Amino acid sequence: MLALVFGLLYLVSGPTVSSQDVTGSRFVCNAIPPGAEPGCGYGPTGNRVQSSSPVEDELRNTIIQLRETILQQKETIVSQQGTIKELNSKLARCEAAADEMAQGKSRGQGSRRKEYGKNTMGDLPRDPGETIDQLGKTMQTLKGRLENLEQSLRLPSTNSSAGGASGLTPLPPELRELLRQRLGALETQLLRKVAELEEEKSQLYNETAAHRQRTESALNSLMERIAELEKSNNAFKSPEDFKVSLPLRTNYLYGRIKKSLPEMYAFTVCMWLKSSASPGIGTPFSYGVPGQANEIVLIEWGNNPIELLVNDKVAQLPLSVSDGRWHHICITWTTRDGFWEAYQDGERLGTGDNLAPWHPIKPGGVIILGQEQDIVGGRFDATQAFVGELSQFNMWDRVLRPVDIMGLANCSAYMPGNVVPWIDANVEVFGGASKAALEICEDRAFDS
Repeated sequence: MLALVFGLLYLVSGPTVSSQDVTGSRFVCNAIPPGAEPGCGYGPTGNRVQSSSPVEDELRNTIIQLRETILQQKETIVSQQGTIKELNSKLARCEAAADEMAQGKSRGQGSRRKEYGKNTMGDLPRDPGETIDQLGKTMQTLKGRLENLEQSLRLPSTNSSAGGASGLTPLPPELRELLRQRLGALETQLLRKVAELEEEKSQLYNETAAHRQRTESALNSLMERIAELEKSNNAFKSPEDFKVSLPLRTNYLYGRIKKSLPEMYAFTVCMWLKSSASPGIGTPFSYGVPGQANEIVLIEWGNNPIELLVNDKVAQLPLSVSDGRWHHICITWTTRDGFWEAYQDGERLGTGDNLAPWHPIKPGGVIILGQEQDIVGGRFDATQAFVGELSQFNMWDRVLRPVDIMGLANCSAYMPGNVVPWIDANVEVFGGASKAALEICEDRAFDS
């Protein structure tokens, strides 16, 4: 035991063993007490020997920096692993949303709208515009996170050649490439979904505009039809099924045709009339123009026969209609030789000529039902007024064939006048005259 103590004292106090290298450097080996810190020299008195070698200080600093770098690298890798897991989860939800949209398209428009209510990408809103805005914000957020990750991928490291200055080194290339691929795939999915939603939004807008146009068109047609019905008498089954009643022989009951006549070189006028007035039925109709109040007149005045006046020229017609029953009468005329024909109940009862030959019927006049005009549109004479009922007053600018007239008389044909048709909106009544519903063929059959 004593030998061991003397040996230790010898090592501490004795001369140091040194070796001389080729460059003259000296390595010193010192014995240190138990528990002392390595690298710290102690003298014979036990005091700490300070080492101020620059190389040792540099190595010590390098070791500390490397240790800190390793810890920071470890923390960064753990953080990036969590970020990658989060992005993988987001990408999986994007892919699920794309699959659901593809399935929704095959189910039709209605089911596709219902898909918006599902929890994809964080409860997408039902409106496509809101969905696009939310996806745009998501893309911006992901791009910002990508930029932050790219900046954080560069970690500080020791550059020994710069004397311990810190540098920037990227993460392993495999990790960077995987992260870029994931983010690129996610951005592609989002862009595709935004494009699909934009297309769907455009289609919905077009469908809405087309539906609005169809609805407006239908409403306009309905409004026009309602306006037509309001103008006419709603009691009539159709615009031509009515009659004009003139019950008294006065100078103020009459009807007026709104349409005027063009210049004509022939005409046919047909009507249904019913009268039992005596003496004479009066004037069923008259047409006056400026300068000639008697351009066309049909009249039975007093005990005279029914007369046709053209340009105030007279022809007597062999007609008899004052028995209180419905009769169909037609009168034809042509300017060539002034030829005329008179039909009653489909049968031609008389013809003649030289009635205002080569005279054209003047345009722009007034047609009055039930009164004879002494001036255009007025100055009626009560003794010439028609007493009875009128219906189906039609006028053509040509001579109708006998077969056509027969078809009108026996109700086997319907042929409204091409110059003056008998419709409710075309007839006005004044002074107590009235319009009432009438189906002439049924009423005529009842009379028979």
